[in-house]
Amino acid sequence: MTAKLPILRIGTRGSPLALAQTHETRDRLAAAWPPLGQEGAIEIEVIKTTGDLVQDRALSEIGGKGLFTKELDEAMLMGRIQLAVHSMKDVPTALPEGIVLPCILPREDVRDAFISRKYHSLADLPQGAVVGTSSLRRGAQLLHRRPDLKVVNFRGNVQTRLRKLDEEVVDATMLAMAGLRRLGMAQHATSALSEDDMLPAVAQGAIGITCRADDSAALNYLKALNCADSFVRVAAERAFLTRLDGSCRTPIAALAELDGDKLSFRGLIVSPDGTTVHATTRAGTRADAEAMGNDAAEELIKVAGPGFFDLIKPH
Repeated sequence: MTAKLPILRIGTRGSPLALAQTHETRDRLAAAWPPLGQEGAIEIEVIKTTGDLVQDRALSEIGGKGLFTKELDEAMLMGRIQLAVHSMKDVPTALPEGIVLPCILPREDVRDAFISRKYHSLADLPQGAVVGTSSLRRGAQLLHRRPDLKVVNFRGNVQTRLRKLDEEVVDATMLAMAGLRRLGMAQHATSALSEDDMLPAVAQGAIGITCRADDSAALNYLKALNCADSFVRVAAERAFLTRLDGSCRTPIAALAELDGDKLSFRGLIVSPDGTTVHATTRAGTRADAEAMGNDAAEELIKVAGPGFFDLIKPH
């Protein structure tokens, strides 16, 4: 007897957080489309990405954001998978030809978590304390506020980083609150950093689902899952990032927030050593989302001058 083929195959990275996000996607699909809730209707395929395989170097040194999506994109274009689930802050602003991003799930907590076994907050860190992070954005904003601290590259999944913290490799680290919450590990956050102290990464806390542009069945499935408010907020932030040509090599932060139809936007760029910060805000409506992000970026490009981004990209 021939085994029943799955109706839908979802591709994902293999980290505990990536799998948690994919399981959330699977459960939402099954709730929206009962046939997908049947046993064997959805199959999850774990695909290793370059970003997962290379753990001993900073992302900025080995190519930036596409490191976590390239192999998933290739599998989709080859027909191995129909959907791919991503942390939106890992997704490049330009998608490969033939792939679209029609769905953002309801956004989680956008804040960064401060985690330390010895200190209660950033303010409690003594002069010269060592903070581990793989994020140029976090490191640069931290150094802007506390130039006395030492920031070191600190990669690995959430569990690996917490273990390194226990081993006192560093005095503190920062992770996304959304990831901790999705893993059921929010209790590990010593404190949540306010957006005023640490502006989040573009699309932090958002899960995006991609499919092929010509896959009408997948597009139909995803239409029922898309959160319109989260989609608009992410669109504004990614427009800002797109205009700034942002990647893991550029310390860029942004946050769009909705209040009914009113959209507010904050964005900043910062030099990796934290010495120079340029920030701006915008207010408008949800219909203005992408225009607001783009306009904010244009302002910062002019204010920063032509040499700013040359200085923060590797030569």
